[in-house]
Amino acid sequence: MHYTMKIGFGKSDITPRVGVQLAGFGPFRNRHSNGIRDNLWARAIAFEQNESKIVIVSCDLTGVVIEITNRVREIVSKETGIFSGAIMVTCTHTHSAPSTGTYIGWGEADPPYLEVLPARIANACIDALNSLEEAELSHAEVPCEGIAVNREYDQPFDHGNPIEHFLTDDWRPDKPELTDTTCHVLKATRNGEVIGFVSYFACHPVVCCEETFKIHGDFVGVATNNLEKKYPGSIGLFLQGAQGDVNSCVAHYPEPESMQALDIIATRYASAVQNGIEAAEPVSVDEIVNHRDIVTFTRKDWGLDKFRTLLAECEAFIHQPGATDSLMKDRKVLRMEMVYAIALREFIAKAERGEDLALPTEIHGIRIGPICLIGSGFEVYQATKNLVLKQVPREITLLVGFANDRCGYAPDDTVAERGGYTVDMTPFICRQLPYANIHKELAKAFVWNAKNLG
Repeated sequence: MHYTMKIGFGKSDITPRVGVQLAGFGPFRNRHSNGIRDNLWARAIAFEQNESKIVIVSCDLTGVVIEITNRVREIVSKETGIFSGAIMVTCTHTHSAPSTGTYIGWGEADPPYLEVLPARIANACIDALNSLEEAELSHAEVPCEGIAVNREYDQPFDHGNPIEHFLTDDWRPDKPELTDTTCHVLKATRNGEVIGFVSYFACHPVVCCEETFKIHGDFVGVATNNLEKKYPGSIGLFLQGAQGDVNSCVAHYPEPESMQALDIIATRYASAVQNGIEAAEPVSVDEIVNHRDIVTFTRKDWGLDKFRTLLAECEAFIHQPGATDSLMKDRKVLRMEMVYAIALREFIAKAERGEDLALPTEIHGIRIGPICLIGSGFEVYQATKNLVLKQVPREITLLVGFANDRCGYAPDDTVAERGGYTVDMTPFICRQLPYANIHKELAKAFVWNAKNLG
């Protein structure tokens, strides 16, 4: 049976001015941009069927907090009349874009940029809604290899090997099964012409490193730019998957090597997506469904006494005789201890005021016929994705990271049992308390959301 559906695309430039700090890679690096390799974009796709409308926008940014998402929704809803909760704001997680707030020490946010950013993102959504016309949707899942490695369970960064080791066409990680080995592609066509596409894959787009200072969307941004040229007039979105424990095969090399690898890995990804565009088969979309859950996840039972003890330990290191802001001693870095100290002081102040430290976030599901997208603000791990997919009967279910919020890592149970930096301290960077049981609780929330999508 044929169902009529409308699809529209929009695109808006969200490139900051040169000089803003770039996000990621470590505490207080003062990593100011010194040029623009590629512009940053907000790219949106809108769907309409039976008067139901949804919009998904993908931004070449590290992530956005819920306050930015809600401001985007407010602007788009006011301009177009769409239900604000039917707008999903996602990010690719490039580390070659400006910080967008809340991270402590991982790139100073630029207030003028943040002030105008929501309207610039909203423009892409509005354009997508205004361009809605009848179109055909197709889907493919195709091989996508030679890009990713699981950094928790494999050892990708063997700098004993020259970078060429990772850039040969036949390079594969030791444990490919711990990464995505395929990518999903959605293609929209009108009168036989490609008007836009969506690609989905799980991998930190962090080919470039702490020693690179150019603004761009890393390998997924470069790949999408190239594909848009391959299909003139099209607009392409990238949706990030379960990449909490997955990195690109090249990271943390010096700038010349990083920039060389950037184009090679982008070409690998673009080739896989192009194969998906060419192989995509039409899908029958019977209905469009949108469902959001507001969820508060359990945190570790760390009260005021714990906070004060941890803060005293941080301050003892920071204030030791002869300390400088570049101090490194006994595997501790003063700048990192300062991140923890700032977070702990905030926790103590809030706890003393009686404020709840476990903040809610969104789980946002969108179903387009047989295709389910379930988004969260977390960096989801592969094991969590695998647990969810076993419990969701719908064949095409994609867990989208960095959707609507930015909540930090959601480690799986094996990583959580190790404790330490990833589990107990990195949440502080996002001004969050460590999670108590995030693997199972997040999986349960994803499954519940999927069931509500029908």
